[in-house]
Amino acid sequence: MPHGSVDLLALIVIGLFAGTAGGLLGIGGAIVVIPALTLFLHYDQHLAQAVAMIVNVFVAIPALVWHHRRGAVRWDLVGRILPFSIVLVLVGVAVSDRVDGELLRRAFGLFLVYLVAVSLLWLSRDRHDPGAVRPRNDFRTAATVGSSTGFLAGLLGIGGGPVAAPLLHKVCRLPVREAVGTSLAIVCFTSIVGAARRNATLAGLTDSAGVSLGLTVQDSVWLAACLIPTAMIGAVIGADLTHRMPSRGVRMAFLVLMCWAGVQMLG
Repeated sequence: MPHGSVDLLALIVIGLFAGTAGGLLGIGGAIVVIPALTLFLHYDQHLAQAVAMIVNVFVAIPALVWHHRRGAVRWDLVGRILPFSIVLVLVGVAVSDRVDGELLRRAFGLFLVYLVAVSLLWLSRDRHDPGAVRPRNDFRTAATVGSSTGFLAGLLGIGGGPVAAPLLHKVCRLPVREAVGTSLAIVCFTSIVGAARRNATLAGLTDSAGVSLGLTVQDSVWLAACLIPTAMIGAVIGADLTHRMPSRGVRMAFLVLMCWAGVQMLG
Protein backbone atom coordinates (compact mmCIF):
# COMPACT_ATOMS: atom_id res chain seq x y z
CA MET A 1 0.00 0.00 0.00
CA PRO A 2 1.11 3.64 -0.35
CA HIS A 3 3.44 4.54 2.50
CA GLY A 4 1.85 7.96 3.20
CA SER A 5 0.36 11.13 1.79
CA VAL A 6 3.48 11.82 -0.28
CA ASP A 7 3.21 8.42 -1.97
CA LEU A 8 -0.50 8.93 -2.55
CA LEU A 9 0.13 12.27 -4.25
CA ALA A 10 2.90 10.68 -6.32
CA LEU A 11 0.55 7.90 -7.40
CA ILE A 12 -2.05 10.43 -8.51
CA VAL A 13 0.53 12.25 -10.66
CA ILE A 14 1.95 8.99 -12.02
CA GLY A 15 -1.55 7.87 -12.97
CA LEU A 16 -2.22 11.08 -14.92
CA PHE A 17 1.08 10.88 -16.76
CA ALA A 18 0.71 7.17 -17.49
CA GLY A 19 -2.83 7.59 -18.77
CA THR A 20 -1.89 10.46 -21.05
CA ALA A 21 1.01 8.45 -22.46
CA GLY A 22 -1.19 5.40 -22.91
CA GLY A 23 -3.94 7.27 -24.73
CA LEU A 24 -1.49 9.25 -26.85
CA LEU A 25 0.68 6.34 -27.92
CA GLY A 26 -1.49 3.24 -27.58
CA ILE A 27 0.81 1.69 -24.98
CA GLY A 28 -1.48 1.20 -21.99
CA GLY A 29 0.64 3.28 -19.60
CA ALA A 30 2.78 0.48 -18.14
CA ILE A 31 6.10 1.90 -19.31
CA VAL A 32 5.43 4.83 -16.99
CA VAL A 33 3.80 2.94 -14.10
CA ILE A 34 6.43 0.20 -13.74
CA PRO A 35 9.58 2.40 -13.64
CA ALA A 36 7.82 4.90 -11.38
CA LEU A 37 6.71 2.27 -8.85
CA THR A 38 10.04 0.43 -8.76
CA LEU A 39 12.57 3.25 -9.07
CA PHE A 40 10.86 6.14 -7.31
CA LEU A 41 8.52 4.44 -4.82
CA HIS A 42 10.64 1.26 -4.37
CA TYR A 43 7.98 -1.38 -4.86
CA ASP A 44 8.86 -4.92 -5.95
CA GLN A 45 9.06 -5.49 -9.72
CA HIS A 46 6.54 -8.33 -9.64
CA LEU A 47 4.06 -6.17 -7.72
CA ALA A 48 4.63 -3.24 -10.07
CA GLN A 49 3.88 -5.45 -13.07
CA ALA A 50 0.70 -6.79 -11.45
CA VAL A 51 -0.45 -3.24 -10.73
CA ALA A 52 0.46 -2.02 -14.22
CA MET A 53 -1.56 -4.76 -15.89
CA ILE A 54 -4.67 -3.67 -13.96
CA VAL A 55 -4.08 -0.02 -14.81
CA ASN A 56 -3.55 -0.91 -18.48
CA VAL A 57 -7.16 -2.07 -18.72
CA PHE A 58 -8.57 1.18 -17.36
CA VAL A 59 -6.25 3.31 -19.49
CA ALA A 60 -7.07 1.37 -22.64
CA ILE A 61 -10.88 1.41 -22.32
CA PRO A 62 -11.58 5.20 -22.41
CA ALA A 63 -8.82 5.78 -24.96
CA LEU A 64 -10.16 2.92 -27.10
CA VAL A 65 -13.66 4.42 -27.09
CA TRP A 66 -12.21 7.74 -28.21
CA HIS A 67 -10.21 6.19 -31.04
CA HIS A 68 -13.16 4.04 -32.12
CA ARG A 69 -15.35 7.12 -32.47
CA ARG A 70 -12.69 8.62 -34.70
CA GLY A 71 -12.65 5.50 -36.90
CA ALA A 72 -9.06 4.67 -35.92
CA VAL A 73 -9.55 1.04 -34.81
CA ARG A 74 -9.17 -1.80 -37.33
CA TRP A 75 -11.49 -4.37 -35.73
CA ASP A 76 -10.83 -6.88 -38.51
CA LEU A 77 -7.18 -6.99 -37.45
CA VAL A 78 -8.08 -7.07 -33.77
CA GLY A 79 -10.21 -10.17 -34.31
CA ARG A 80 -7.37 -12.01 -36.04
CA ILE A 81 -4.65 -10.99 -33.59
CA LEU A 82 -6.45 -11.44 -30.25
CA PRO A 83 -6.54 -15.27 -30.10
CA PHE A 84 -2.75 -15.38 -30.37
CA SER A 85 -2.15 -12.56 -27.90
CA ILE A 86 -4.51 -13.98 -25.28
CA VAL A 87 -2.95 -17.44 -25.32
CA LEU A 88 0.60 -16.08 -25.26
CA VAL A 89 -0.06 -13.60 -22.47
CA LEU A 90 -0.82 -16.56 -20.19
CA VAL A 91 2.44 -18.19 -21.23
CA GLY A 92 4.31 -14.94 -20.58
CA VAL A 93 2.85 -14.60 -17.08
CA ALA A 94 3.82 -18.20 -16.26
CA VAL A 95 7.43 -17.52 -17.32
CA SER A 96 7.53 -14.19 -15.47
CA ASP A 97 6.43 -15.85 -12.22
CA ARG A 98 9.61 -17.93 -12.32
CA VAL A 99 12.03 -15.06 -12.95
CA ASP A 100 13.78 -13.01 -10.24
CA GLY A 101 12.42 -9.46 -9.87
CA GLU A 102 15.78 -7.77 -10.43
CA LEU A 103 16.31 -9.72 -13.64
CA LEU A 104 12.81 -8.78 -14.78
CA ARG A 105 13.58 -5.11 -14.15
CA ARG A 106 16.70 -5.24 -16.29
CA ALA A 107 14.91 -7.23 -18.98
CA PHE A 108 12.26 -4.52 -19.01
CA GLY A 109 14.90 -1.83 -19.49
CA LEU A 110 16.72 -3.76 -22.21
CA PHE A 111 13.46 -4.34 -24.04
CA LEU A 112 12.65 -0.63 -24.12
CA VAL A 113 16.15 0.33 -25.27
CA TYR A 114 15.87 -2.26 -28.05
CA LEU A 115 12.54 -0.81 -29.17
CA VAL A 116 14.02 2.68 -29.29
CA ALA A 117 16.91 1.48 -31.46
CA VAL A 118 14.62 -0.37 -33.87
CA SER A 119 12.18 2.54 -34.07
CA LEU A 120 15.00 4.99 -34.81
CA LEU A 121 16.12 2.72 -37.63
CA TRP A 122 12.61 2.79 -39.05
CA LEU A 123 12.49 6.57 -38.85
CA SER A 124 15.77 6.89 -40.71
CA ARG A 125 14.54 4.64 -43.55
CA ASP A 126 10.88 5.56 -43.73
CA ARG A 127 9.81 9.17 -43.36
CA HIS A 128 6.29 8.67 -44.70
CA ASP A 129 3.17 7.34 -43.05
CA PRO A 130 2.13 4.18 -44.95
CA GLY A 131 -1.51 5.30 -45.09
CA ALA A 132 -1.79 4.77 -48.86
CA VAL A 133 -0.45 1.21 -48.66
CA ARG A 134 -2.93 -1.66 -48.39
CA PRO A 135 -2.74 -3.07 -44.83
CA ARG A 136 -1.70 -6.69 -44.30
CA ASN A 137 -4.26 -8.90 -42.59
CA ASP A 138 -3.11 -12.45 -43.33
CA PHE A 139 -2.82 -15.32 -40.84
CA ARG A 140 0.98 -15.22 -40.59
CA THR A 141 1.03 -11.49 -39.88
CA ALA A 142 -1.69 -11.83 -37.23
CA ALA A 143 0.18 -14.70 -35.59
CA THR A 144 3.45 -12.74 -35.53
CA VAL A 145 1.92 -9.60 -34.05
CA GLY A 146 -0.37 -11.42 -31.62
CA SER A 147 2.22 -13.87 -30.31
CA SER A 148 4.91 -11.22 -29.82
CA THR A 149 2.46 -8.84 -28.17
CA GLY A 150 0.93 -11.42 -25.84
CA PHE A 151 4.12 -13.08 -24.64
CA LEU A 152 5.99 -9.87 -23.87
CA ALA A 153 2.87 -8.38 -22.26
CA GLY A 154 2.68 -11.33 -19.87
CA LEU A 155 6.42 -11.48 -19.25
CA LEU A 156 7.02 -7.77 -18.62
CA GLY A 157 3.56 -6.52 -17.59
CA ILE A 158 3.51 -3.94 -20.37
CA GLY A 159 0.00 -4.53 -21.71
CA GLY A 160 1.42 -5.21 -25.17
CA GLY A 161 1.13 -1.68 -26.53
CA PRO A 162 4.87 -0.99 -26.92
CA VAL A 163 5.02 -4.15 -29.06
CA ALA A 164 1.68 -3.97 -30.85
CA ALA A 165 1.74 -0.32 -31.94
CA PRO A 166 5.11 -0.46 -33.80
CA LEU A 167 4.30 -3.89 -35.30
CA LEU A 168 0.89 -2.76 -36.49
CA HIS A 169 2.49 0.27 -38.10
CA LYS A 170 5.41 -1.48 -39.74
CA VAL A 171 4.34 -5.10 -40.29
CA CYS A 172 0.61 -4.60 -40.82
CA ARG A 173 1.23 -1.29 -42.64
CA LEU A 174 -1.33 0.72 -40.69
CA PRO A 175 -1.13 4.52 -40.49
CA VAL A 176 0.18 5.68 -37.13
CA ARG A 177 -3.20 6.75 -35.76
CA GLU A 178 -4.83 3.46 -36.77
CA ALA A 179 -1.87 1.55 -35.31
CA VAL A 180 -2.37 3.38 -32.00
CA GLY A 181 -6.14 2.81 -31.93
CA THR A 182 -5.90 -0.84 -32.94
CA SER A 183 -3.10 -1.39 -30.42
CA LEU A 184 -5.33 -0.08 -27.65
CA ALA A 185 -8.03 -2.60 -28.55
CA ILE A 186 -5.52 -5.44 -28.34
CA VAL A 187 -4.07 -4.04 -25.09
CA CYS A 188 -7.52 -3.79 -23.54
CA PHE A 189 -8.51 -7.43 -24.02
CA THR A 190 -5.05 -8.90 -23.51
CA SER A 191 -4.56 -6.92 -20.28
CA ILE A 192 -7.83 -8.17 -18.80
CA VAL A 193 -6.67 -11.77 -19.18
CA GLY A 194 -3.07 -11.02 -18.17
CA ALA A 195 -4.02 -8.94 -15.12
CA ALA A 196 -6.38 -11.61 -13.83
CA ARG A 197 -3.75 -14.31 -14.13
CA ARG A 198 -0.85 -12.19 -12.85
CA ASN A 199 -2.69 -11.14 -9.72
CA ALA A 200 -4.01 -14.66 -9.08
CA THR A 201 -0.43 -15.95 -8.80
CA LEU A 202 1.01 -12.95 -6.92
CA ALA A 203 0.72 -14.32 -3.37
CA GLY A 204 2.55 -17.53 -4.26
CA LEU A 205 5.71 -15.89 -5.63
CA THR A 206 9.02 -16.66 -3.88
CA ASP A 207 12.64 -15.58 -4.17
CA SER A 208 15.50 -17.79 -5.36
CA ALA A 209 15.73 -19.38 -1.89
CA GLY A 210 12.05 -20.31 -1.91
CA VAL A 211 11.06 -17.63 0.61
CA SER A 212 7.75 -15.90 -0.01
CA LEU A 213 8.00 -12.36 -1.38
CA GLY A 214 5.08 -11.37 0.83
CA LEU A 215 3.10 -9.86 -2.03
CA THR A 216 -0.69 -9.76 -1.90
CA VAL A 217 -3.52 -9.09 -4.31
CA GLN A 218 -4.81 -6.50 -1.84
CA ASP A 219 -1.63 -4.41 -2.24
CA SER A 220 -1.87 -4.65 -6.01
CA VAL A 221 -5.52 -3.64 -6.14
CA TRP A 222 -5.00 -0.78 -3.68
CA LEU A 223 -2.12 0.69 -5.67
CA ALA A 224 -4.06 0.30 -8.90
CA ALA A 225 -7.07 2.03 -7.33
CA CYS A 226 -4.86 5.03 -6.48
CA LEU A 227 -3.56 5.23 -10.06
CA ILE A 228 -6.71 4.51 -12.07
CA PRO A 229 -8.84 7.69 -11.60
CA THR A 230 -6.24 10.10 -12.97
CA ALA A 231 -5.01 7.50 -15.47
CA MET A 232 -8.49 7.36 -17.02
CA ILE A 233 -8.60 11.15 -17.27
CA GLY A 234 -5.16 11.17 -18.84
CA ALA A 235 -6.15 8.45 -21.31
CA VAL A 236 -8.88 10.64 -22.80
CA ILE A 237 -6.52 13.61 -22.95
CA GLY A 238 -3.86 11.50 -24.67
CA ALA A 239 -6.30 10.00 -27.16
CA ASP A 240 -7.47 13.47 -28.16
CA LEU A 241 -3.87 14.67 -28.57
CA THR A 242 -3.19 11.77 -30.97
CA HIS A 243 -5.61 13.31 -33.47
CA ARG A 244 -4.23 16.82 -33.00
CA MET A 245 -0.51 16.07 -33.27
CA PRO A 246 1.35 15.26 -36.52
CA SER A 247 2.03 11.52 -37.00
CA ARG A 248 5.78 12.04 -36.80
CA GLY A 249 5.34 13.96 -33.57
CA VAL A 250 3.46 11.02 -32.07
CA ARG A 251 6.23 8.61 -33.06
CA MET A 252 8.96 10.84 -31.63
CA ALA A 253 7.05 11.26 -28.36
CA PHE A 254 6.85 7.47 -28.16
CA LEU A 255 10.63 7.14 -28.65
CA VAL A 256 11.49 9.77 -26.05
CA LEU A 257 9.27 8.13 -23.45
CA MET A 258 10.63 4.64 -24.11
CA CYS A 259 14.23 5.85 -24.02
CA TRP A 260 13.74 7.52 -20.65
CA ALA A 261 12.07 4.46 -19.15
CA GLY A 262 14.66 2.05 -20.55
CA VAL A 263 17.64 3.99 -19.20
CA GLN A 264 16.01 4.32 -15.78
CA MET A 265 15.32 0.61 -15.52
CA LEU A 266 18.88 -0.31 -16.48
CA GLY A 267 20.46 2.21 -14.11
